[in-house]
Amino acid sequence: MDTVLMILAVSLSMKEDERRIITREMIRGFNETATRAHTQVTGGQTVMNPWPIIGGVGMTVATESEFIRPVGAEVGDVLVLTKPLGTQIAVNLYEWFHDKRQLFDKLNGEVSAEEVHRIYEAACQSMSALNRTAASLMRKYGAKAATDVTGFGLIGHARNLASVQTAAVAFSIHTLPAIRGVPVIDKRIYDFKLREGLSAETSGGLLIALARDQAEAFVKELTEREGKWGWVIGEVMAGERTAQISPEAEFLEV
Repeated sequence: MDTVLMILAVSLSMKEDERRIITREMIRGFNETATRAHTQVTGGQTVMNPWPIIGGVGMTVATESEFIRPVGAEVGDVLVLTKPLGTQIAVNLYEWFHDKRQLFDKLNGEVSAEEVHRIYEAACQSMSALNRTAASLMRKYGAKAATDVTGFGLIGHARNLASVQTAAVAFSIHTLPAIRGVPVIDKRIYDFKLREGLSAETSGGLLIALARDQAEAFVKELTEREGKWGWVIGEVMAGERTAQISPEAEFLEV
């Protein structure tokens, strides 16, 4: 990104001293993240709002040769996911524990306070991690197509990606990497449909179609550079430009 514009909503609901400290830390964190992304914040807008909000718009100018068009998956390719699933459940679990104990207590003591905070911390680390390294490796290892996994869940974004492929292909997902401890919580209090790939993700990883002989090297280098993450989760087969999670798909807790 050449530049970032920040939008900042300062909370009207906070006390003045809270607002001053929290707003300053939000701005600091945003700028630090922009620096990690090798860009900088050059402007934006600030408004007053009931809730604190921060976000932005990243802009760049790029040549056609720098693009990887998301349409080139071929039969025999594999699918790689670069971050674990389960952020929606992790955040809800944390909220139940701290603010909605009547819901949390339905777990009947099967999840400890330590587990709640471990799961939440893992989710925060995932959500705050940039996709920059994974994106840069896409070009090195000849990615055929990719998308990010966010609010539509794994299967929603997989179907969107499959629908625009030039070749008549389909995606079959056989492995569901998830934050350790999250799968057993699904459907206990609320049906997030994690197993079905419908649980929403926030700041999720990249779903990438790679040639089979390149995928292992991609995952290996991503893991070496990031310290974790990166799994082959599915196959590209002949089909009608759709995606499905195999009935035999299994969770991989990480």
